[in-house]
Amino acid sequence: MTPKLHLAGLVRRLLLPLTLAAGLGLTGGAIAQDKEDIVIGGSIPMSGVFAFAGVGIHAGIGDYVKMLNESGGIDGRMVRYVPEDTGYKVDVSVAAFKKITSQNKVNLYYGDSTGFSKTINPELDRMGTIMMTGASFATEINDPAKFPAQFLVGPDYTEMFGILLRYIAKEKPGAKVAFVYSDTEFGRDPIKSSHAVAEQLGLTVAAEIMTPPGSVDVSTEVLKLRRANPDYTIFHGYVLAPIPEFVSQGKQMGLKTRYMGTFWTMDNSTIMQMGENADGFMGVMPFRYYYDEEGNSPMMKKIREMRPEYQSTAYMQGFLAAMLMTESVKRTLADGKDLTAANMKSSLQSIKDFDTGGIIGVPVSVKGNSLPVGRIYRADYSQKKMVPASDWIILD
Repeated sequence: MTPKLHLAGLVRRLLLPLTLAAGLGLTGGAIAQDKEDIVIGGSIPMSGVFAFAGVGIHAGIGDYVKMLNESGGIDGRMVRYVPEDTGYKVDVSVAAFKKITSQNKVNLYYGDSTGFSKTINPELDRMGTIMMTGASFATEINDPAKFPAQFLVGPDYTEMFGILLRYIAKEKPGAKVAFVYSDTEFGRDPIKSSHAVAEQLGLTVAAEIMTPPGSVDVSTEVLKLRRANPDYTIFHGYVLAPIPEFVSQGKQMGLKTRYMGTFWTMDNSTIMQMGENADGFMGVMPFRYYYDEEGNSPMMKKIREMRPEYQSTAYMQGFLAAMLMTESVKRTLADGKDLTAANMKSSLQSIKDFDTGGIIGVPVSVKGNSLPVGRIYRADYSQKKMVPASDWIILD
């Protein structure tokens, strides 16, 4: 499915061709006389195993850029979004980065994976002209000393576990928890450090279970879970499979554990694929869901006006990524500074108590390379919706 993006204003004379399929297009605006465009490059997985996320990310970035240009851009400069499809492959992402940066004066970039973020980091440091974010929430990237030109659009994976564990400690002090994760770098990321967090909160990690990613036969692992009999089971490192099998088999065995997930599992459409077994499934979400009308949320209202159909959590992540990147550019230009990676990152880290228009339900502050805030949502299968189960939780 290709999102429909609109060309606002006149087509640029210097518009460079993209390798994306016809119809993906660019989101631009009227030509700003004598002022260079602000360029956002993007390695976007529009095909391949993470196309479901790439389609949403692409639409979210494009929509925010369109809105910004329609309001005059940044200091009279239009923002131009230049994406390339990567198929979620690191070598293709690197090639896309080289192509986009050779053909455009790129200021900002969106990367499609942890692998790409780590691979391209030395090049970002060498260039000194591009600030980058992306789809990754890897704990390793939340280090301004090692990744000075990058940031995360939300909490890192360890912080996501921290938010879940704080919710558990408040709801059931002294609870037993189980960590179930994939045998991948992504899956293993927060596990070791989260043991210490659980201990600090007075919780017991009763089981730690690792499976191949997307595994089908988890009967042995479910037996381990039943023996541990945890009060809560946190899944990480999966999109969906094998979570439904764990939940289904666990219920057949009479397990009373409450199941939880992290960001890439938590899209509404993903959870509802579990059918009635989805009911009560909980997880951490850094952003509001598309249909969440709670409180004063003008940006969420605007999104629903632009796109009357449901938009995924990946869309929200892409939209907020564009908002934060361009906010950094605004602040850098307002301070009369050049758009270097160091200056834009300094501007990003000056963001304190920032109003996202309701995409996040509380004012947010950048800490380190992340936004350490999230909320617990719970699946209500009768409504086919994820509903709030907690207030917004901000980590110190």
